[in-house]
Amino acid sequence: MPLPEPPLRTPPDARAAGPWFPPGTGPVPAPAALTLVCFPYAGGTPSLHQRWSGRLGDGVHVAPLLLPGRGLRLAEEPFTAMGPLADAVTDALADRPGGGAFAFFGHSMGALLAYEVACALRERGLPGPLGLFLSGSRAPHQYGDREDSTLPEEELLALLGGLGGLGAGRAGVRRAFWRRRLPALRADLRACDDYRWRPREPLHVPLTVLAGRDDPLARPAQTEAWRTYTTGGFVRREAPGGHFYLLDDPAQELLLRELRDWCARLTRAHARTGPDRTPPRDS
Repeated sequence: MPLPEPPLRTPPDARAAGPWFPPGTGPVPAPAALTLVCFPYAGGTPSLHQRWSGRLGDGVHVAPLLLPGRGLRLAEEPFTAMGPLADAVTDALADRPGGGAFAFFGHSMGALLAYEVACALRERGLPGPLGLFLSGSRAPHQYGDREDSTLPEEELLALLGGLGGLGAGRAGVRRAFWRRRLPALRADLRACDDYRWRPREPLHVPLTVLAGRDDPLARPAQTEAWRTYTTGGFVRREAPGGHFYLLDDPAQELLLRELRDWCARLTRAHARTGPDRTPPRDS
């Protein structure tokens, strides 16, 4: 049975009107608080990160990004190139009310996007994140060797299943989830397929990388390659599972513990050094 026709989408010049953060989840600056901006994996929605609220410590506010082409922004055309998407997210962060300390978490495509946004903030002379926690992603210069966005539907779903995106015992539910999000998924994958790293100076903030031990898209040597992307300290961790380890226990619990400790260290360092100084290395 053919899939229903996709909804009408707004032209690209209407993208700016969409809510980059779902209602009630956007950055809420507060004294001595840290906003954790969460960047989704390809085709992902804020739902995963919304469930993290309250689990990363009292001083941490979870702010998941809502990209065009899904959720409340379903009628909008999704971005198909990393550069314009990173610029739009940077605009949204630059316009957030009140400022305040923040850090980035991103998984897979979200890790690549988080890195690009951190670079864009620096290039504009704007305050950047206190640190980046990147998950399930090879280093940026290793992207551009896949063509997943062009796979036929069943092959694409089979790829997701092989990576663990359909989940054990819940394949039917997650398959339906992905079918509804195929336009956004293909757009996100195309942005990754076509991405070419542009050499820049390393970042100067702590960078933590975590990946599943059995992740074929983020093998140890590929995640270790992130080390040269920062002068602010580098940590590499592993979790049980594959590319989508963060969807299932016990690996998700391990990730949340790591994130909670990481956010606490960033918050303490920020309190010691003040907003205008570089936090100490996380090593």
